[in-house]
Amino acid sequence: MVKVNGTELDIAGKTVSEYLAATNYDPKRIAVERNGDIVFKSQYDATVLEDGDSLEIVSFVGGG
Repeated sequence: MVKVNGTELDIAGKTVSEYLAATNYDPKRIAVERNGDIVFKSQYDATVLEDGDSLEIVSFVGGG
């Protein structure tokens, strides 16, 4: 199980890219932190989620 923004999900074994493709997140407007470290967008395809990982995904919202 992987904790994403506080919710346990059965996504261990998927890459960050695979997980994001199954969600409504816009990869151009988010930042992903895995176990306290920022995951660079260039590493989304290579970063495999493991059992016990914790992800925090933050969306950027424009406005003024």
